[in-house]
Formats: sequence, structure tokens, C-alpha cells
Amino acid sequence: MEKMTLHVDAGSGYDIIIGSGLIDSAGKYISSALPKAKRLFVVTDSNVSPLYGARLVASLEIESFEVHTHVVPAGETSKSAENLISLWEWMTAHGVTRTDAVVALGGGVVGDLAGFAASTVLRGVGLVQIPTTLLSQVDSSVGGKTAIDLSAGKNLAGTFYQPDLVLMDPDVLSTLPLPVFMAGMAEVVKYGCIWDPDFFDFLSARPDRAALTEDIGHILYTCCDIKRQVVNADERDTGLRQILNFGHTLGHAYELAGNYTEWSHGEAVAAGMVMAAKLGVELGVTVPEAPEKIEAVLAALGLPTRIPCGFEYIERAVGVDKKGSGDLVTLILLEDIGVVKRLKLKKSRVLEVLSAMSRR
Repeated sequence: MEKMTLHVDAGSGYDIIIGSGLIDSAGKYISSALPKAKRLFVVTDSNVSPLYGARLVASLEIESFEVHTHVVPAGETSKSAENLISLWEWMTAHGVTRTDAVVALGGGVVGDLAGFAASTVLRGVGLVQIPTTLLSQVDSSVGGKTAIDLSAGKNLAGTFYQPDLVLMDPDVLSTLPLPVFMAGMAEVVKYGCIWDPDFFDFLSARPDRAALTEDIGHILYTCCDIKRQVVNADERDTGLRQILNFGHTLGHAYELAGNYTEWSHGEAVAAGMVMAAKLGVELGVTVPEAPEKIEAVLAALGLPTRIPCGFEYIERAVGVDKKGSGDLVTLILLEDIGVVKRLKLKKSRVLEVLSAMSRR
């Protein structure tokens, strides 16, 4: 696949580079983006390390970087305060300086955890994101959100910290199990829902992995371009950027109900988008046919469109939603496919409507 580059203006500005084989040429791009860095602290997980760890390290050492690697267990539970502290201690034990950098090699969990560590150790060092899942390529690696989970909910402690470079190699997606690949497609579909109805229709016509893989360059570029535009307009998530959370409030409730193990983030967001569309219909905001369209696309991809969930988890998710302010919460709803609306309502009113919906 021909190399493509997008530039994000947020922070100090950085490039998103998309292209086949970037794992094996990462060193030269990092050297160019961070010319003062001498040490690189690679953070990866137990699934990704055996697949791509050695190849990445080899490409870094060719450029004369001193490389240290830290492997965390795969899975959401690694986004913890304990692992964050371990990363701080590991980097300082190996002599990290302000000109060095963290390289996050993995999916969203690794990107969030490593990004948080990079943003805080020595009050901030360089950061390179090398996402290895579809979900992290189209979403979490771009935009500068870093976080760990707390007992009260997901992503409740974190920073806004833009990377210095994002390297996106679509070849690594070939090793993803089908359910993990399709979980990433939930975030891809989200971009069509909130921004681009033509892209939504494009995805509707490609309901299987083979067809999607043929056009993966276009998919990655389109999603990253949309997110780039949103982040450039609202880096700190106080306005427009909130639309990227379509389906996420209820998705977090589903993740919480499944103890972050039964449902992946993408699966939870898929069901959350369907419920958010139905909620919009209930509130008179969303056209009645929108939920059916979203449900059809997601179901064709093998994603859940409804997840059983005790109402207490919905109450918790709405109660701690980061888009909330006092007793108000900003709902991310659709008027139609590609037309998003932010609606501020009292949490009690939102829960009243959701409660009535859950009893049907």
C-alpha cells in the first residue's frame, strides 16, 4: 500500500503516517521526528510482543537508539495505577531523560497506559504511537487522550498529551483474530454515523473482512482524517470533539456490567450506538429509520446490537460521564446518519427515558 500522511495541528503538530511495512522502518521515522532522543522505551503487551516486538526493536537499533522494552499483560486490566507506577519506576531506573521517548506498540490499552506514563514522567517526554489493532489505528492512537481505569469506571484518570508521531502499518491487522478486527469496525462505523453518510454507505456495501481489507487504506485514511479535523477544532474535548463519544456512554455501561472481560470496547460501543440512536428517536431528535440502518450494518459485521445490562450500570455510567456537568449530561445523538446533535439534559431525565426503554 502506498504511504499516506496526515498532519495534526494539535499540540506541537505531528504526522500520522499510514503505510505497509512501517514496523520494519519505524526507526528512521522516529529518528526524524525526535532527533534528540537517544533512549526509546517500548511499551507493548503479551500478545503483541511475540509478533512484532523484535522487528520493531531491530528497526530502532539500526538507527542507534538505546532500546528498553516493557511488556504488560494483554487486556483492559493493565490500564491500572499499579502498572502506571511500574512504568515510571522502570523508565527512571533506566535513566530516562526529557529528550527520550516512549514508544507504544499495541492496541488501545497499551496506547493509553504508555501515553499517560510519557505525559507524566519527568513532566513529559516524547511519545510515538504504533497502533496494532484496527480500533487503535482509527481511534485511540490519534488525538492525545491518555488514561487509566479506576474502580468507579473507565478512563477516569488521564491527560491530554499529543504524540510526536503516529505510525500506522495496516499489515499488522492480518494477525488480528476476526472478533478483534470486527470490534474495531464499530469505531469505523461510528465515523460514518457522526460525520460522513457516504462513508456509512461505503461500509454498508462491505460486510465481510475480505472486502474491508481490500480497501483498508481508504478506511484508515478516512477515519483518521475525520478525527484529525475534529481534534484540530477541539483538542480538549469541550465542544465538537464530544461527538466522537457517540455510543460510548452506554458502551461503558455494558463494559462495566461485563467486568471489562465479557464485552470488548468495540462490541460495547456497537450496542451503545444502537441504543443511543433509539434514545434519540425517543427524545424526538433522531429520524425513526436511523437505528435500523445502524443495526443492519453492525449485525452484518457480526457485532452485537443489544447487550443485556442491569440498570444500575447505566446509572453509574451516566453519573460519571465525562461529558457531564453537575446534574446535566451532554448526549451525543444523531438527527440522521452523518448528522450529529449534542443535547444537554438533566441526568434524571435521561435515566427516566432509558429506564422506560429498558422495561420494554
